[in-house]
Amino acid sequence: MNNLLELKGQFDQKKRNSGFGARKLPQKTSVVTAEHLSNLCSQLKAINNYWEEDSILKNCLFSVYYIDIIAKSNRIQTLFSKDVENTNSTIVGAKYSGTDTRKHIITHCVSPVNLEDSITKLEIVIDIINNIFGGEINGEQIEKINKNEIDLPHILSKTKFVGIVVDCFYVEKFTIDTTLDNISNDQIVTIYDTGMDVVELMHKIGIVDFLPVRKFDDTTILLYPDQLKILKKNAPYLVSMSVSDISELTRNDFEFQSKYSPYIPEPNNEPVVGVIDTLFDNSVYFSKWVECCEKFDKTKFDNPDISHGTLVSSIIVDGPSMNKHLEDNCGRFRVRHFAVTPGGQFSSFKILQSIKEIVENNKDIKVWNLSLGSALEINPNFISPEAAILDKIQYENDVIFIVAGTNKTKLFPNSNKIGAPADSINSLVVNSVDEDGKPADYTREGIVLSFFNKPDISYYGGTNKNPLLACNSEGACYVKGTSFAAPWITRKIAYLIYKMGLSREIAKALIIDSAVQWKENEEPSNLVGFGVVPIKIDDIIKSKDDEIKFVMQGVSELYDTYTYKIPVPIYKDKQPYIAKATLCYFPKCNRNQGVDYTNTEMDLHFGRLKNNGKGIDTINDNRQNDDFETNYLKEGKARKYFRKWDNVKHICERFKERGIAKTIFGSGLWGLSIKTVERLSGNDGKGIKFGIVITLKEINGVNRIQEFKQLCSLKAWLVNEINVENRIDLYNKAEQDIIFE
Repeated sequence: MNNLLELKGQFDQKKRNSGFGARKLPQKTSVVTAEHLSNLCSQLKAINNYWEEDSILKNCLFSVYYIDIIAKSNRIQTLFSKDVENTNSTIVGAKYSGTDTRKHIITHCVSPVNLEDSITKLEIVIDIINNIFGGEINGEQIEKINKNEIDLPHILSKTKFVGIVVDCFYVEKFTIDTTLDNISNDQIVTIYDTGMDVVELMHKIGIVDFLPVRKFDDTTILLYPDQLKILKKNAPYLVSMSVSDISELTRNDFEFQSKYSPYIPEPNNEPVVGVIDTLFDNSVYFSKWVECCEKFDKTKFDNPDISHGTLVSSIIVDGPSMNKHLEDNCGRFRVRHFAVTPGGQFSSFKILQSIKEIVENNKDIKVWNLSLGSALEINPNFISPEAAILDKIQYENDVIFIVAGTNKTKLFPNSNKIGAPADSINSLVVNSVDEDGKPADYTREGIVLSFFNKPDISYYGGTNKNPLLACNSEGACYVKGTSFAAPWITRKIAYLIYKMGLSREIAKALIIDSAVQWKENEEPSNLVGFGVVPIKIDDIIKSKDDEIKFVMQGVSELYDTYTYKIPVPIYKDKQPYIAKATLCYFPKCNRNQGVDYTNTEMDLHFGRLKNNGKGIDTINDNRQNDDFETNYLKEGKARKYFRKWDNVKHICERFKERGIAKTIFGSGLWGLSIKTVERLSGNDGKGIKFGIVITLKEINGVNRIQEFKQLCSLKAWLVNEINVENRIDLYNKAEQDIIFE
C-alpha cells in the first residue's frame, strides 16, 4: 500500500470580480404585471396597518413567500433598502413551505420608515408599468432599460425601478405568520431577533415572571406552559421555532453476558478523549483510564443510569480487546467522562448549558463523543437547539464532535427521522450497519433541513444476530445501537488528530472519503450516509498501490483560494487517471436563519487546467462561479447536484474496467479552486480553515507515486509522507515527561 501524502505550499488568493452587472429577469419572456405588484402593495399596507396598532415591537415583522427555493442573488435587495446597507441584515428567519414543491419563506424585521418607503416605491413602480408599459413589463424591456434604450420618469432611478421589478418577480406574497404548534409542556423557544432585549420583551407581552436564568442566548429561552399560553395569545408572531425541553434518551437494550476483567496496563501518555453521557461506574476494570466528572447531583434521582455511559467509554478505551473482529490498530485512549444526565427523560436546556461549560473548561480535549440523543424526530425547518450549540462550539473552537445517529425506540416506534443532536451540521454523525454493511433495523434516517447529508457515515453498532461486546460493572454485555457505533469512529478520529497530528478538517475528510467507493456523484444514503468506514486505520491513511492519495489544507481569506500547479503523471502523452476529492470545513451557523442555516459556502472546483488559461475542467462538470462562463443554475439544482451550502463536498469520477486515459490540456497541470461565498453581510467565511483529500487512481493499475512526488517537488510543493511508525514515535517522544536534574 502507498502512504498518505501531505502537500504543503502556498495557495493563491484573489477577490471576486466586482459586481454582477445590472439586475434582470431570468428570461426575456419573463413577465411582471402591475396587478401582481398591486396585490403585493396591498399586502404590505395591511402589514403596516397591523404594526401601527400593535405596540409591542419597535420594528415590523413579516414573511416573504417566494415562488421557489431562492438564491441569495434573487432575494429582495431593493425594496427594503431604505435605512440599511444590505437587505440581508433584515432577514431574521427562513423556512420552507409545507407543500410537496418546496419554496422559501423568509422573515424580515424592518423599521416602520423602511416599510412605508417600500410601499411608496412600489406604488411608483406600479404607476410606471401601467402608464408606460401597458400594465406589464417583460425581461426584454428590462434589458433595454439597463442599456438606456427606454427612458423612465426621474421620480425613481432606473436601478431602483429594475431592482424592485426583479425583487417582486420572485415573490408570491407578503404576510405575518402567527401559526404555532400545539403546546403541551416546557418548551425551548427561539424568537425572532427584533433588536429588543429578550427579558424586556417577555415582560412587555405579559410574561412578568420570566427570569434571565431561563435565557440561553439573545433569542433562545425556556418557557413554562402557562408562559407559552401568554406568548401564543399576545405575540404568536414572535416565535421562530420551538421544541420540547423534555427529551427521551434513545438506547437499545443490552444484556449481561459474563463477568469480564481482563488485563489492562496502567495508563501512560495516551491521548484523552472527551465523553458526554450518563454516569460512569468506577468499579469497572478500566476505571484508571477514565476520569469522571459529574455535572448533576445523582443522589436526587432513583436508579440513575450508570450503564450507558460506562459502555460507551469501554469501547473508546478498550473496544478491540472485547471485539477482535473490529481490531482497528488505533491502540487505547484515556477518557474524561462528563455525566450530564441521569438517563431516561432529561432537560435539553440544562444539557445545552452543561456542554457549553464543559468544552470551555477543557480546552486540551480536541475530540468529543456524544452518544446521547432524543427519541423525538427533528423538525424539517430548523436545527435543534442541541445541534446548534454543538455547531457553534465547533466553529469557535478547534474541536470535533462525533455524534450517534439515534435509534428507534419502543416509546416512539414510528420515529424514523433522526433525533437531536444528530442534526448537527459540523459534527461527524454516525449511523449503524450490520456485518454486511446494511442499515441496522433500529437505524433512523436523515436528511436534515430537507438538504444536508446526515448521517455522514456508518459503522458497526451491533445487531440482534451479531451484537457488540462492551463493559459495565456487571461485566461484558451484548449491546447494539448507534451509541456503540459512534465510539469506534471517535477512536479513529482521535488517532488521526492526536497520534498522526492531522487537523480536524483533514481527519473528518479522511473518514468520509474512506467510506466512499469509486461511484460517480452517487447521492449519499439517508440511512448510511457516504458509506461504511473501513475497520483498519491503515485503510484510511493509506491507499492501494495504484492510487495516489494526498491531503491539502488552507485558509480562505478572499473569494477564491486556488492553486494551478498540481502535477499528474503522464504516460504516452496521456494522463491515465480518474480522481475523487472530499472537502470539509466548519462554518459559522445561524439557527435563527432556519433552513438557510450555514453562513458560508465553499464551492469546490478540481480538475485539469483548460487550454488558454480559462479555468478548471472540473471532474464533476461544476460551472458555478465560473470566471469564464455565465451559467444560470436554479438554487434548488445547485444544492442537489453540487451540494451548495453543505460543509462536506465529495466529487468523484466513475471507475470503469476499460477506462480511457485523459487528454493532456496545455502543460498537463491540474488545478484546485475553493470559492467562498457569504450568505449574510458579515465576513463569516474569512479565516475559515478547510481540509481536502484527493485520490488519483491509475486506470491500468500502475503505481506512479514516486513520479508524482518528484513532480510535486519540481512545482515547489513540500511533500510529506505520512508514515505511521514515524508519526507514532514522534507522538510518544513529544508526550514523554522530562525530568531536569
